[in-house]
Amino acid sequence: MWVLSMLSALAGNKTIMAIFAALVGGIGLYVAGGISRAKQDAAKQAAEKLAAAQDRLEMDREATDAERAARDLPDEVARREAMQWAKH
Repeated sequence: MWVLSMLSALAGNKTIMAIFAALVGGIGLYVAGGISRAKQDAAKQAAEKLAAAQDRLEMDREATDAERAARDLPDEVARREAMQWAKH
């Protein structure tokens, strides 16, 4: 029974309750900050994936344009062009 009397005395003390409320609020803010960091990381990864996909698409477009241009070249000119690219 002495535990209940101690708890009621602590609950009646405004200073103790204010400290307890501040601790609970601090823990809540810490947890909420962790969640927002996770969302920020997910958004950053999504942006990186989008940039990579756009780069691949642009590279595919460039390759397609080069293939179309190479189709119209005579064999000797195409070989010279390929050798220039091979040196890079």
